[in-house]
Amino acid sequence: MGELSAAETVRAADKIIHDVGSRWMLSGATARHGQEHGFENPFAYYFAGRGGVLGDVDASVVAAALGWFEPAFVRAQWDEGVAVAGAREATRRYALGCAAWGEARLPDDPRLSELAGRVAKVAEGSALPVFCGWRAEPLPEAGPARLMQLVQVLRELRGGLHLVATTAVGLSPLEAILTQDGPDTARFFGWQGDFPECGALKPRRVEAEEITDRLSAAVYERALSPSERAEFAERVGALGSSVLG
Repeated sequence: MGELSAAETVRAADKIIHDVGSRWMLSGATARHGQEHGFENPFAYYFAGRGGVLGDVDASVVAAALGWFEPAFVRAQWDEGVAVAGAREATRRYALGCAAWGEARLPDDPRLSELAGRVAKVAEGSALPVFCGWRAEPLPEAGPARLMQLVQVLRELRGGLHLVATTAVGLSPLEAILTQDGPDTARFFGWQGDFPECGALKPRRVEAEEITDRLSAAVYERALSPSERAEFAERVGALGSSVLG
């Protein structure tokens, strides 16, 4: 199977993990699962479910921990979502949706679950509250449901590291979006009005990506041997081919 450096593992695996997690979160099946569990608004389900690991906190805390989203938009969705059943119960229901989506769409790969679990366990959680919250959630016992929740945990790891990196280079959440994805994505994240010109800030975004990759690589370096990293990347690639096409 060969060997991979930690940096090569980042390039081979992290985007796939992100995209599989996004596919679940944005799925119509996930929205329907939310409706079946009391959440008529899929955005309220998302914010209360994803952020509920933080507990009964003010919406400003959720906005800070998730990053990217316009704070008033977060407040509206969070307050609506936690009104359904509370923050921790929202996460429990969201995790059930994660498990159901995984059971329907992911292959059964116990070895990938094992390797992903080791990566999650080794990661330093400082300044990564959403990742730590999801890491602390009980995992399904086995099968695709367990693997899908671990994908979610690792997605929160990368996302948290990236938020740390964009903050470190001096980018606000809106600037971080505009320097990479543009106004349409900013509007999807709840931002409104006229947007600033951020072309001059693009080098900072490049720097933030490099920092994120280094932080992520350090986790793989501690968690897995070179041959295990190659196996992990290969299995993540197969997962991506199965789920993303």
